[in-house]
Amino acid sequence: MRSFHATCCATLLAAFGSAGAGAATPADDVADFQRARAQDQATTTVDIDNDTLLFNHHDGFYTSGLRLTREFALDRAASDSGQAVSYGWRIGQELYTASDIKLQPDRIVARDHPYAGWLYAGVFRQTSEADGSSLRYGIDVGCLGSCALGRETQKTLHRFTHQPPPRGWSSEVRREVGVVLYADAVPFCLHLGRSVDLTPGLQGRVGNIYTDLAGRLVLRFGMLQPDPSAAAWQGYTRVQARAVAYNASLQGGYFSTDNPRVVDPKRLVGEVEIGVRYMTGRYTWSAAIVRAGNEIAPLSNAIGTRNFGRLQLAIAP
Repeated sequence: MRSFHATCCATLLAAFGSAGAGAATPADDVADFQRARAQDQATTTVDIDNDTLLFNHHDGFYTSGLRLTREFALDRAASDSGQAVSYGWRIGQELYTASDIKLQPDRIVARDHPYAGWLYAGVFRQTSEADGSSLRYGIDVGCLGSCALGRETQKTLHRFTHQPPPRGWSSEVRREVGVVLYADAVPFCLHLGRSVDLTPGLQGRVGNIYTDLAGRLVLRFGMLQPDPSAAAWQGYTRVQARAVAYNASLQGGYFSTDNPRVVDPKRLVGEVEIGVRYMTGRYTWSAAIVRAGNEIAPLSNAIGTRNFGRLQLAIAP
């Protein structure tokens, strides 16, 4: 397993290095980020994933995700490359639990999902072209385990939503500082008409928390070039397949030992998302249902597959 992880790391790092070979130097990035912040053209985005949004109160496996992103656009006139360039930062938390949170640790079966929390913060750079292609790359640094405050977050949320308290956080994976490099590339956007387009994408992550590679297709339909002064809507469907080399929420941190419970991940995981997006003025609202494939090798797909809701609010400058 470790040799497979090392091979994937080397492959992904080589790919990221090739993608960023023509990118700005770190000193240039710092200067551009300062200029972008000074222009005060920031978009704020809040993302929420939770199965409670589907009113099923299941809370199994991937139980919650929350992320806040601030992205600062650099005016094209200020960009030496002439591209649309933006810089940003993000903070987030992901929570994972066993399939039944009411079970005490000694009653959780060995093949169930370990309890795990991942709390992180990071920075990124994105370039976009007029043809719809784009490249985003960045780094997240955070903490896996009890320092991610998963127990406290879930218990607080459950008190407010009148749900059963989780009982298995004492068996969560061990603490480990995590670093994850990631890149997300869109090679082109295929226009199938004025109201429909299809966009492929490739995303990779390398680190001691996640190492994987995912390919996706996104089909959008609706008002794809809306009038900024009028309200508009879009629908979308995303289909994705992810090849997994390492997943610390299942296997524990890459460098940690003596974890109470770990399981082997499935090496190929699928995901489907269906959603709608509504834009009015500075605000963009999105709501979606995600059907995520089974991530745990010992579990059957009938048990391991999960559904959750996804909400997003973006506030433009």
